[in-house]
Amino acid sequence: PTRRIQTPRRQSTDTPASQTPGEDYLEWPEYFMAVAFLSAQRSKDPNSQVGACIVNQENKIVGIGYNGMPNGCDDDLLPWSRSADDRLDTKYPYVCHAELNAIMNKNSADVKGCSMYVALFPCNECAKLIIQAGLKEVIYLSDKYHDTPEMTASRRLLNMAGIQYRQFEPKRTQVVIDFNSINQAGMLNGATN
Repeated sequence: PTRRIQTPRRQSTDTPASQTPGEDYLEWPEYFMAVAFLSAQRSKDPNSQVGACIVNQENKIVGIGYNGMPNGCDDDLLPWSRSADDRLDTKYPYVCHAELNAIMNKNSADVKGCSMYVALFPCNECAKLIIQAGLKEVIYLSDKYHDTPEMTASRRLLNMAGIQYRQFEPKRTQVVIDFNSINQAGMLNGATN
């Protein structure tokens, strides 16, 4: 079911004890997957916008990334095609995957023991990075390339390294970000309903 997400509203009363928590909020897993999907919207890839979000044991985000060209490489001068007669005319030799960027963009000393939320099941190259970085778990939404050799190799590597992976099961199909919701009555300081 699609539900509109807004900041929970507080009831208007004089006593804080009568305030009740909002019912329509994102739980941690939904929040982290939504952050991965929001970061994916930074990608200029016309075919696949993928995002990743790394979270530590305290539910703090320690890294975010999306698929794109390497820093300093003009993405207008490199190809975004999925197929061409010459592989060098496709995006594959050039693009950095979301998982790589999330690990490289980490804002902590390391990501050992952390979990990664990612839109697509990681390829074998990203599995190697996940293993080397010391991540303990991968939570993915889609495994649409499940039967490809890269994904088979990825599962083999993750299994050998003892890294857990599981498919995310969303409780909702959409998270709507409405920038105007902050201006609605009842949204500021809990003063009105």
